[in-house]
Amino acid sequence: MLEQKRIAFFEKYLSLWVALCIAAGILIGNLAGDAMQIVSSWEIYQVNIPIAILIWMMIYPMMLQIDLTSIKKIGRRPKGIVLTVVMNWLVKPFTMAFFAWIFFTKIFAAFIDPSMAGEYIAGAIILGAAPCTAMVFVWSYLTDGDPNYTLMQVSVNDLIILFAFVPIVGLLLGITDVVVPYETLILSILVYVVIPLVAGILTSKILIGSKGREWFTDEFLPKFKPVSIIALLLTLILLFAFQGENILNNPFIILLIAVPLIIQTYFIFFITWFSGKKLKLQHQVCAPAAMIGASNFFELSVAVAIGLFGLQSPAALVCVVGVLVEVPVMLSLVNYANRKRY
Repeated sequence: MLEQKRIAFFEKYLSLWVALCIAAGILIGNLAGDAMQIVSSWEIYQVNIPIAILIWMMIYPMMLQIDLTSIKKIGRRPKGIVLTVVMNWLVKPFTMAFFAWIFFTKIFAAFIDPSMAGEYIAGAIILGAAPCTAMVFVWSYLTDGDPNYTLMQVSVNDLIILFAFVPIVGLLLGITDVVVPYETLILSILVYVVIPLVAGILTSKILIGSKGREWFTDEFLPKFKPVSIIALLLTLILLFAFQGENILNNPFIILLIAVPLIIQTYFIFFITWFSGKKLKLQHQVCAPAAMIGASNFFELSVAVAIGLFGLQSPAALVCVVGVLVEVPVMLSLVNYANRKRY
């Protein structure tokens, strides 16, 4: 069995560190007040700069393992990419719409005003139609995913987003004037895919050429394991700090919103995971495929929700709650994938 790519110190108690980071983030956000609002406003086209830096630090270690010469061989193994496309674009948006509808208009009808329920559903639809671009590299790295295959899965998703996101959101929302912030989309792809990819390839090429592949694999790469996990935990603190006051002021509605989002995440992960096993995909391909389907492109979804419904809208709140619940839930799925690896 391959060594799991996690820090030994955190391996046993990772759930505890996550819980402590969530609590710390909420506390910091509540105490810091306006100071956190200033940090959260450090954005370029809806992409928060501190969060972008931390995500870059998480992604870079995986990009160090990319081997361009082996990418051309992926065409001989298309099943993993086909599974990713089917789940992300033919299943996920529609199951998200269903879970949002059943919970916000039926199960939680006594707690949510019908006029508000429509916007909560809209936010969930926008979130569900934006599959992950950045964090999936982290989940893949933590589950020993094939870095070359993950890159291709994410790249295909990025291409499909360009022409499929608007029609799907428009269809499910019943509107035609969906405005996609392409600046956010392009900047996110550059920051989370292109730049770390180029940096990783150049770094590996230079170091392997000067020190040798054995030194690079055995000495250099292990040093980045702490960087990825620490950056992940710091990201968690920041995300919850940004919304700390909002969480404490509206705990019940945030809990209600979180329920269908969490159920959707687990549902898509497991249907993809077991479909991958049925297709006899290797763990290194199946795990990232399931992670891509379960997670979301939160920069894009938040930007679109704000553009369509406003900064303080229920739709935007749903997308923000999606960001908050994703990391803890995805870490639980990383743990499951590592325990059930085959």
